Amino acid sequence: MSDNPDRTDWPPAELDFGKPTIARAYDALLGGKDNFEVDRQLADYACRHIPGLQESAIENRKVLVRGVRYLAREAGMDQFLDLGSGLPTVQNTHEVAQEENPDAKVVYVDIDPMVLVHGRALLANNPNTKVVTGDVAQPERILRHPDITGFLDFGRPVVIMLVGMLHYLSPEDCESVVSAYRNVMAPGSHLFMTSLVDTGLPAQQELARITRESLDKCWARTPEEIEHHFGDFELIEPGVTYTALWRPDEPVDPDNLTPGEQLGMAGIARKNG
Repeated sequence: MSDNPDRTDWPPAELDFGKPTIARAYDALLGGKDNFEVDRQLADYACRHIPGLQESAIENRKVLVRGVRYLAREAGMDQFLDLGSGLPTVQNTHEVAQEENPDAKVVYVDIDPMVLVHGRALLANNPNTKVVTGDVAQPERILRHPDITGFLDFGRPVVIMLVGMLHYLSPEDCESVVSAYRNVMAPGSHLFMTSLVDTGLPAQQELARITRESLDKCWARTPEEIEHHFGDFELIEPGVTYTALWRPDEPVDPDNLTPGEQLGMAGIARKNG
């Protein structure tokens, strides 16, 4: 996108052109246009040092689509809180969910002010979708936000999504943040999370290091640590696994994953009784 769009509401007053953001850097990895030179520089630098990084970003988007489709179609979920949603791209959460159920409600939350600007423009004529600016790491504020509490009914089952966000929560705060979201979920709710994983491959920790240097946050987590953050929820098959192996649309050989397919893991779990 142009760094100086010709819009009366642009740029948002809080927008920092000199520092990359999670949402814009991810958009750059996906080949989007809603990013600035500083975001593209980070994405290009990381891609030069991490084999398969762009493929991993694409896989994370693909598993989001498959996960939301499962939740809306097979699990019958009709309320979605997408935390750290990022900038609008192809096959967003609301598009996938509302293709299965036109009445499904979706709230996007992201700290980047660009998400609010672009999201509101994109969703101006969609009464079942809202965009809220907020810090995912502050669940007490998110869960009291009137645009969320007045739109989603937490007395009923809801999907809370931390797709591509778990690794941005610090080791000191991660469990308290995720448990705060788990605790407000009614029985029948689902938690959907993906994360940069640490299985001992050097590229995984190198990606965490590069990202942490540029964005001040990013910690690769072991599969056991990722599973721990689902608490006592019941994991849906196939459990916590590489994103490419979570209910793929086409067969994937688990013994021949590419470097990019080994950077992230995904899981969905259901809160019972």
